[in-house]
Amino acid sequence: MAQAVDDTDLVARAAGGSDGAFRALYRAYARPVYWIAHRLVGNPADAEDVTQETFVTAWRKLPGMRLEGTSALPWLATICRLQAANRLRSRQRDRARTTEIPGDIVDTVDVEKQVIDTATVEAILREVSTLSELDREIFRLCAAEGYGYQAAADHLGVTTGVVRNRLSRIRTHVRTAVTETERS
Repeated sequence: MAQAVDDTDLVARAAGGSDGAFRALYRAYARPVYWIAHRLVGNPADAEDVTQETFVTAWRKLPGMRLEGTSALPWLATICRLQAANRLRSRQRDRARTTEIPGDIVDTVDVEKQVIDTATVEAILREVSTLSELDREIFRLCAAEGYGYQAAADHLGVTTGVVRNRLSRIRTHVRTAVTETERS
């Protein structure tokens, strides 16, 4: 029978500046983080880079981090997903640059898509601006900064249920606003 993992002490010591504790976390989770990254980015070289970026980011965020649960893997997996998304966006930008005509003139410009994207962003921002201060903070933390429910709840001094319920309503309101914008 497998023992439950408890990284609480390691995370606390690493947050306090212990290189040894952070190395132990790295040894314990580098492989799972690598496989998450590989699944997301699709190739070994980028997966290695994303894994490294994940642990560099984790090291920087450790002093202010409070472990939710007993395993550091969910937190590291969240950082990994964000780093992988950054890597994929970078890849897209690189591909877009290689398809440009000399003189930096793009071959085709999809004006309709740009107008729709702008309208969608404006609808989201407009909807978010109508929310209460607490709801705007929940949206910022969870949707924009990638906080989990518990981390956002702790940051805001509310319960996880409050964050979960309000975020669900926020998403419904935003989705409705975006859908109405797309129909227009």
